[in-house]
Amino acid sequence: MSSHDESRFTADVYGARLERAAELTRAAHLDALLITPGPDLQYLIGSRAQSFERLTCLVVPASGATPSVVIPKMELASLGASAVAELGLQVVDWVDGVDPYTLVKSILNAGARTAVDDAMPALHLLPIAERFGTLPVSATPVLRELRMSKDPSEIDALRRAGAAIDRVHARMGEFLRVGRTEAEVSADITAAIIAEGHTSAAFVIVGSGPHGADPHHHDSDRVIEDGDVVVIDIGGPVEPGYFSDSTRTYVMGEPSEEVAERVAVLERAQAASVAAVRPGVTAQSVDAAAREVLVAAGLGDYFVHRTGHGIGLSVHEEPYIVAGNDLVLGEGMAFSIEPGIYFVGEWGARIEDIVVVTADGCESMNKRPHGLTQL
Repeated sequence: MSSHDESRFTADVYGARLERAAELTRAAHLDALLITPGPDLQYLIGSRAQSFERLTCLVVPASGATPSVVIPKMELASLGASAVAELGLQVVDWVDGVDPYTLVKSILNAGARTAVDDAMPALHLLPIAERFGTLPVSATPVLRELRMSKDPSEIDALRRAGAAIDRVHARMGEFLRVGRTEAEVSADITAAIIAEGHTSAAFVIVGSGPHGADPHHHDSDRVIEDGDVVVIDIGGPVEPGYFSDSTRTYVMGEPSEEVAERVAVLERAQAASVAAVRPGVTAQSVDAAAREVLVAAGLGDYFVHRTGHGIGLSVHEEPYIVAGNDLVLGEGMAFSIEPGIYFVGEWGARIEDIVVVTADGCESMNKRPHGLTQL
C-alpha cells in the first residue's frame, strides 16, 4: 500500500493487473477491453471516477500497448487519486462537441473486437457498437479471472474489513435493546460502522421477529420486543475500498427451545460449509455441505438462497457459492458463507463469515461467536 495514499495500492500493483488483463484479453481472442467507471476501473487503475452522460473509458489494448483513458476535460480531476500518472497511461481528454466514441475507435484498429465491463451504461455501449460496426462482447470472463483471486494486499484489506465489522458486532449490546425500533438500532449501527474504520455503511439489516424471515429486510419502525430473534447483517468498505459483510443472530432474553435447537443446527451447517472450503473443490460442493446439514434436520425447505457470494471491491461478485456452479475453487478466492433459515411470519436466522481460500483450507475474516447471542 502506498504510504501516502491509503485509498489505493501502489502503481506496480495496478501495472501488473493491466498486464494480466491484456494477456487474458489476447487469450480470449479479443483486441481490447473498454472499461467505464465502476469496480473494474477501480481494480485496474485505482480510479473512483463516476459514470455520467459524458464518456469516461479506459482502453486496454490486447497487444500490450500502453492503455489510454478517454475522459471529459472537465472530469480530469477525478484521475488525480488514481495511478494513471504513475503508470504513464495516455490521457485523451475531450470537450463537449467532440465525439468521444470516435476517439475510442481511433485508439484501436477499425473493426476491433472489443469487450466491455458490466457497468457500462447502454447510453455508451450503443454508440460504441455503432462506431465499431459490431456489438462488443462481455468482458466478464476476463475480469472474473482477474478479480476472483485476491493478492496478499487485497487479503490484508479484507482482514482489516473483517476486524472492523467484528468490532461493531461486539458492541451490539449497546444498540440492540427491547423497546427500541429497528430504525433506531440501525442508525446507531451505521454510526458505529464508520467509527470502527469503514468509510461508509453500505448496508444495515435489522430484522426483528417476523422481519428476520425476510433475508433482505432493512429496518422499520417496528419496536423490538422481549423474546424476539433479531438478524443483524452489516457491512461497508474499508480503504482501499474492500468490503466487510457479516451476519449474526441475536435473541432478546431467553430463547424458546425450538429457536435454540434450530439455530444450533444452523450453526453446524455454517461450520460444515466453512470446513468444506479448500482448493480443488467446487463452489457447489461448499453450498451442498451447509444444505445437507439443514436437510437432515428437516430444515432444508427453510433455506431459500445460495450459501455465499464473492466479495472484494463489490459486496457481491464472483465466485457464487450455489448449486449448479461447478467452478473449482482456488487459493485467494474470497466469499461469504451464510446459510440461513426463515420461518415466514415468525422469525429467521442467518450466520455469515467472509472466508479466503488458503493452500489447505480457508481463513475466516470474522472471529465473533457464531451461535445465538442472548442480549
